Formats: sequence, C-alpha cells, structure tokens
Amino acid sequence: MKLCAVSVDLDEIPNYFSIHGLSEPRSASRTLVYDVAIDRLTSLARELSIPLTLFAVGSDLATSANAAKLRAAVDAGFEIGNHSLDHRYDLVRLGRSEIKRQISEGARAIERATGVAPLGFRAPGYTVGDQVFDVLAELGVAYDSSVFPSPAYWMAKAAALAHISSRGRTSRSILDTPLVLTAPTRPYRVGRPYWRQGRGVLELPIQVTRRARLPVIGTSLTLWGAVVARRLARACVGEPLINLELHGIDVLDASDGLEELRRHQRDVQVAATRKLAALRSAMQAIRDAGYAFVTLQSAAIEIAQAIEADSKM
Repeated sequence: MKLCAVSVDLDEIPNYFSIHGLSEPRSASRTLVYDVAIDRLTSLARELSIPLTLFAVGSDLATSANAAKLRAAVDAGFEIGNHSLDHRYDLVRLGRSEIKRQISEGARAIERATGVAPLGFRAPGYTVGDQVFDVLAELGVAYDSSVFPSPAYWMAKAAALAHISSRGRTSRSILDTPLVLTAPTRPYRVGRPYWRQGRGVLELPIQVTRRARLPVIGTSLTLWGAVVARRLARACVGEPLINLELHGIDVLDASDGLEELRRHQRDVQVAATRKLAALRSAMQAIRDAGYAFVTLQSAAIEIAQAIEADSKM
C-alpha cells in the first residue's frame, strides 16, 4: 500500500487572530480562506490531478457563497470532512454534551451545504481526547485524523503559547498532553488512552518523518521552501499512508490582506507563489516515489480492510 492523501483545514482567518490573542479582524480578510485560498488550492489540485479532502467548519457554511464553494468541490470529486461546528480549540475541555453538539452539528451543517454527510473528523488544533473518541464512536464516524505525534511541533507550539502569554495576551489555542508524542505514527485503531492501539475509531495520524518525527504539514513545507519541502516529503517514503495536512492560510500571504498578522506569524511573510511552489515540489516527490493520491475517506476504507484482514491472521 502506497497511498497519499492531501487534506486542507479550512480555518478562517479570525482563528489565527485568536491563536495570537488578538482582536478579530474587521476587514475583508476575515473570509480569505473561502474567498481566495480554496480557488488556489483547487487549481493546484487540478494541475496535479489530486483529489483533496477539505475539512470544513460548520458555522462558516451559513454563508451561501461558502456553501456553494463546497458543493463545487464535491462535484469535482473532493471529500468534505468535519472540522467541528465552531472550531473550539478547547473542544477536549468541554462537557460531553457540548462535544457531541460541536461534532454532530458540524456534520449536519456540511450535509445541508453539500448534500453529502461527512465520514471523517479532524479536531481543531489537532487536540483530541478519550471523550472525543467516545463521541466519535457513538456518532458512527468512520475515521479521525487529528493525532499529531511530533515532538518538534509540540515544543514549537508550547514555545509560541509561552511567548504570547509573555506579551500579556491570551491565546485560545491549547497544548495537547505530551503523551500524544508516544502515539503510533501509522494508522491504527485507538484504545484507551487514545495514544495506544485498541479496537476503537480508526485514526489516521498527521504526517511526520520516519525517524525524527519532524512535522510534514503545510506550515513546515511552505515556510522552508521547495528544496526542504521535497526532502521532508522524501523522508516519509516507505509509509503505507502519507497523510499530508495543509491549511487554507498555507497559500495566502500578507499581500492578500494579512498585514495585521505579518509580525505575529512568520509563514504569512512568505509569498504565496513560493508557498505553492513548495507544496508542488513535495507532492511531486511523493508521486515520483510511486504513491497514488486518494481522499482520506478512500484511504480509510482500504486501511480498515487491511487492519481487519491482519487481525484474522
């Protein structure tokens, strides 16, 4: 099995302001992900013949234009996944009933907008917990793709949150337990605790390199450029599934209307053309290694069948 799934979290721009403890933007930049980024991403996907999986936030779909963008994506053969109703970074700290509402209502919003019920879920900020997985199992969610076992990413996030706090601002983002760093890097069924294997929901972890567990996500690929992006992609070759996760902001830059974020977020300083070149380089390296590009849903089906077959041997 040599599969690659490229997914994109459609977090709108106010989420990034909330990460940095900043007041929400009032300009047109609030909707740049749906207004600009989706078109750039779908254009890249068509160029490379890659079916994307787009993780949508349910509350964003109250806008008819946003809903239309997702319907067009479905018509193009893309998958739409559930990224919760309101993108609460503290999802794991909510009560069970609210966790269930955030997940179930997010799914309903997507189904209303596209006519297709989402099969997969990704937690805001990659932060999940046993109670979240209990709810996912109760709701019959086919797969989750949130676990991110990268020490480098975890430490960078911890440092960023500490820096924001030292500046007297309060981030809405939260830090996952460091025990997540012991989770498998390959697809597995979750146990209890969720960073151990068991018989629960199918988990498709966020991609890391094979040895050092360096993060292979849109931020790391676009921040360091095409040459490093290709090297990071090649460091994943040999995995049965390369789960390449991006964000809409990964194809935006300050000139798109993000000047307010420029001094708070380094990746916004990188030109969108350079970002797209880095993503293209990584994806081409993966294709050159013989990987077939599929949606996460297709990957989940094939992986679930393989896990079931192995359990019977």
